[in-house]
Formats: sequence, C-alpha cells, structure tokens
Amino acid sequence: MKKRLLWIFFLLTISLTGCGKKAEQSELSQQENETAVASTEENKTDKEYAAENSESLSVKESAKEGAEEPPSCTIIMVGDILLHTPVENAAKREDGTYDFSAIFENTKGDINAADLAIVNQEVIIGGEELGVSGYPAFNAPFEIGDALVEAGFDVVCHGTNHALDKGKKGIVNCLEFWRENYPDIGVIGIYDSEEAAEEIYVKEVNGIKIAILNYTYSTNGIEKPADMPFAVNMLTEKNKESIIEDIKEAEEIADFTVVCPHWGVEYNTGVSADQSKWTEVFLENGVDLVLGTHPHVIEPIEIFEDEETGRQMPVYYSLGNFVNWTSGTGEGVSNRMVGGMAKICITKTDPDAEAKVKEADVVPLVCHVESGRDGVTVYRLEDYSQELAEKNEIINQAPDFSYDYCINLVENIWPLYDIRAIEKNE
Repeated sequence: MKKRLLWIFFLLTISLTGCGKKAEQSELSQQENETAVASTEENKTDKEYAAENSESLSVKESAKEGAEEPPSCTIIMVGDILLHTPVENAAKREDGTYDFSAIFENTKGDINAADLAIVNQEVIIGGEELGVSGYPAFNAPFEIGDALVEAGFDVVCHGTNHALDKGKKGIVNCLEFWRENYPDIGVIGIYDSEEAAEEIYVKEVNGIKIAILNYTYSTNGIEKPADMPFAVNMLTEKNKESIIEDIKEAEEIADFTVVCPHWGVEYNTGVSADQSKWTEVFLENGVDLVLGTHPHVIEPIEIFEDEETGRQMPVYYSLGNFVNWTSGTGEGVSNRMVGGMAKICITKTDPDAEAKVKEADVVPLVCHVESGRDGVTVYRLEDYSQELAEKNEIINQAPDFSYDYCINLVENIWPLYDIRAIEKNE
C-alpha cells in the first residue's frame, strides 16, 4: 500500500547538531514549516492546497535530552552545470586556460558545509583536445572539474542526454581526467569498462553507507559505442529490469539509496507522466530519495509514503539549472535562470536498520550573467536583489526577468517558500 502526498515545499528548520561537516557555517533554513499537503483533490492551485490541508508530515525527530546523537549526514545536490559558450567565455583567461571558480563563489559555503555534495555535470568534460563547445554538442575543458572539486562537490553525475556529445573519446577523456586528478571523487552515470558499470557506487559518511545511482532518459539519439554498450546508464523501459536489480543491490549493500534521474520534459515546470511512472518504480523497490535533473527549470517536490512500513521517499523532480546562459529568447527563458539546492539530513537511529530522512529543505538559486571575465555566478535567492536583477543581462533576451519574477516563480512551484518573510526577519 502506498500513500502519495504532495510535499510542495517542506522548509523544515535543520537541527545542526551532528548533521553537517561544517554545521556552524551552514545556513540550511530560515523558517520552519512542517506542513505537508495532501494531493488527492483536483482543480485547486498549489497555494490553495497549502492553505487548506494541514496534515502534519514532519520527518523531524527530537532527540531525547541527554541521549547520544545517532549518526547523521547532510546531503546537498544542485542541478545542471550547463556550459553554454558565454559561460565558457566568462571563464577563459588570456593565456587560453579557464577558471570557473566565480560560478561557485556565492554558494561554495553551503556546498562545503554538507557531508555529501552532489552535482549534475550536464556536459561531458572531454578537454580542449576535443574542442571546447557549447550548444548543441557540448564539451567542457578540464578546468570545470577543478572548479567543482574546489567548490566542495563529492559526487558528479555524468549520466545526461549530453554524455555522448563527443562520442567514445569524450567518455574516455572525462573518466581519465577524474581518475588521474581526483580519484576520491565519485563519478557516476558513465563508464569505460563493463566492470565499472556493474559496480554500485557507495559512499560511507559518518558511519552511514549511501548508494547513489544515476540514469538518463536519452543521449539525444547518439548511439553508444559498439564496443562500449555500458557507456551510459539509461532510464528506459528496455533497461527497467536492470535498474530494479541495481536498486535491490544498493538496498542490500547500503543504508540509504539515492537515485539521480535525468528525466522529464525540458522547460516544463510540471511533472510528466514518465516521471510519475519511474517514481512508482523507485518507491516500490526501496529507493529513499530522488533528486532529479534535466528540465532546466524547477519542478515540484513531493513525498511518497509506504503505508505498510512508514518509509518516506522525497522526490525533487527537477532542481533546474545551476548555471547557464541560454541563447533562447522570449517567454519561459526567465524560468531557466532559477534553480534549487536540495538539502537533506538523514539519520540512522538503529545500527541494524536503514537510514532515513530526518529533515529536508531546498534553497532557491538565481543564475546571474553579465558580460566580461567572471561575469557569470550563482546566488541564493535570499541574497539576490532588485539591483542585481537589473544588471542581469538575461533581460536582453527575456524582458520579463526581474527579482520579483524569480520570487514569484519559486512561490508558485514551492508555494510555502516566502522570500519576503525572510527579508522581514532579517
């Protein structure tokens, strides 16, 4: 028996004790809201649901006074690192090298504060040998990998629809870069050997074993190399049974299972039928957390509960773009400038039981773009301003972009989030 509940926004105050490697630096939440919203009625807006339904669905647990804190871990994930040509140009130096550190300058505090930080590297890192390029066939210089590590990411998802933009050589170059320079970084979703493809990635953090799986719905029609049919993890009906086997194996060897699916419909802020279908598969087979990417816009957050076991599975359908500078114009382009940083605290209260979600949060982000060196960066929405928005050159392509536009989009998709209330509290 499954119960489906709409957790449109669950901005719970995170208890910092024992939940984060740099908890004193982390600002995981500005307000507490333990309201979950039932989603069985039709023809109502998200905000009406939030206002009319008051069923409590807190995953927050209070430790007994004086009791020893159980092992816990904070997980964060950001969406697409989408390196359009203007983003690459902003990072290029006079000597031909690249420095992408400015992109993460305003968010690396949150990234570093997490015990486990995950990122969706939308484009393959094939290096300059293959030609640095933007849309439609992307290829990034190796320096973006350096910047991801410097920012504090621990796991990089490469299973995207652009994984094969540079063919077999792109996959090989990318994996060699990570192995030779950052062997401790978890790289998932792409593989250059069958042995590696069959291995489930598990990261142990604070005594909690966390399995992370990454799949993509497509590779944009580019066939996998004939001698590397395992090169990219696919989220297709053809691969359904192998995906289920992966999940079951992950459940056996780890305490907590995360799936990072590259799925959904581009630029659609709603949930697709395909996303709903795969969500059922994940829930039925024991997945604990779903962190989605690909649509390039933010989408709702839901929680699903197994009534028999009480297990809850938060689903972040899409975290949107972390960074991009699309060449698109007109309606909908402004949506692509808003992303989210998922923040989840998990705990293992019983040594013999699985870990589970204790608290969850999402921090809205804005991608800010200006011409010139280091002109592209990402801000937390609460740190953004009307003054900055007026300088954001995406306005030249999307005249409706503004500070209020960003706020209204977030409040529409995650209706219990209120940046204005946060500003007043400050």
